[in-house]
Amino acid sequence: MQYGFWSVVPPLLTIVLALVTKNVFISLFIGIFTGSMVLCGGSPLTGLNDTFYSFIHTFESTGNTITLISFLLIGALIYLIEKSGGVEGFTDVMLKKRALIKSKRGANIFTWLLGIIVFTSGSLSCMVTGSVSRPFNDALKVPHEKSAFIVHATSTPWCVLFPLSGWLAALTGYITSGGVPENEAISVLLRSIPLNFYCILAVFGTFAVSLFGINIGAMRKAEDRAEKTGELDNPGRGSSITEEAETDGSTKPRLLNMLLPMGVLIATILAVLTITGEGNPTQGAGHQSLLWGCIFAVLTICIICVVQKLFSVDEVINEMFKGMGTMLSVAGVLLFGFTMGNLVSSLDTGTYLTSIFTSVLSPALLPALSFFLCMLLSFATGTSMGTMAIMSVICLPMAISMDINIPLVTGAVFGGSIFGDHASPISDTTIMSCATTGCDIIDHIKTQMPYVLIFAVISFALYAVLGFAM
Repeated sequence: MQYGFWSVVPPLLTIVLALVTKNVFISLFIGIFTGSMVLCGGSPLTGLNDTFYSFIHTFESTGNTITLISFLLIGALIYLIEKSGGVEGFTDVMLKKRALIKSKRGANIFTWLLGIIVFTSGSLSCMVTGSVSRPFNDALKVPHEKSAFIVHATSTPWCVLFPLSGWLAALTGYITSGGVPENEAISVLLRSIPLNFYCILAVFGTFAVSLFGINIGAMRKAEDRAEKTGELDNPGRGSSITEEAETDGSTKPRLLNMLLPMGVLIATILAVLTITGEGNPTQGAGHQSLLWGCIFAVLTICIICVVQKLFSVDEVINEMFKGMGTMLSVAGVLLFGFTMGNLVSSLDTGTYLTSIFTSVLSPALLPALSFFLCMLLSFATGTSMGTMAIMSVICLPMAISMDINIPLVTGAVFGGSIFGDHASPISDTTIMSCATTGCDIIDHIKTQMPYVLIFAVISFALYAVLGFAM
């Protein structure tokens, strides 16, 4: 069934409400309720019942469930590391004894490098990079808005530019679904990477921002606030993992309590990726590796706390659940976001939006319009993969039939799809970046928006020019 204009209303209403009310929970719930109403034909009671059941259906996805559980485990891990003196020991070495990181600029660049190193998954990159970099970013008074911006920009944008992971199979699959022969898909993908202007600008533009301290608009205000008042968030905003997990001053700084569980986390993820990929970690099961990594990392820090006699077995279990509690609100937002994504898919929003733009399409403008449509769809839905799946089967066949440069259109589709994952308040990586860095979601969107819009405008202009030139 086609829902026409009504298929756009729920995601658009959610985004507008999120920006106006600054309450993501209420905005998402109203959006989900509106979508359920559209799907059921407008009956309020049926729509409300379907709304509640839509949250239950979200758990039918193994990937969604693993991500939510992993989030809670990450909360427990960070909390116990902090309570056991691990964070203080880590910052003591990084900032005081060895002086490895001496300034905000150094902290920003180190955070960027961490994001580049963790390239196998956008979600995993947000979790690991945000969690590891937060202690020294906080110690050097880097505002949470800047940390979230760097963590987010080096997640999915880098995964697409450097797809030596499950992204390789996914991206080539989208290309073949668009009508490109299988034996040419890898070649098209490789040639599309230098033409994926948005992702290139997002990753390397963020490095320039880190290196030269380029602060625009709301980001400048955030930097000034952190410098003058020491406030890393707007007053009354932001996550409070660090504050809730503050030690009582009797726990000694212990670097081991930070390095060992984090090392176990990364080593386990790599091991499971290698095993499930039958020797090739780039082909491994990302969600499965994340779950096992979190479980073993939490188990490691629990054993450390008991062996060091910081807590008894009962106490460390209680502290573990306290740590999980610090992530409950974020996991809730993620659950709402997953549910909204399912509804948007059921409403077939992508097909409707595409039908509008393709009716006025000029062949030379296909790359630019593909990029713009993917931006719009991914921002409205908060999903890059979903947008790629929808738009590849529409834009690539058109490029083939119109004899337009296929790698150029491919780069436009993938880059435009990543825009929404990067810029939308209902994107899962937006939520994860904010959770691990301690940044409020709306503050993150507001402070990074000037940057992502600059990247997007430059990319659109390049596609418009190259559409005629190539």
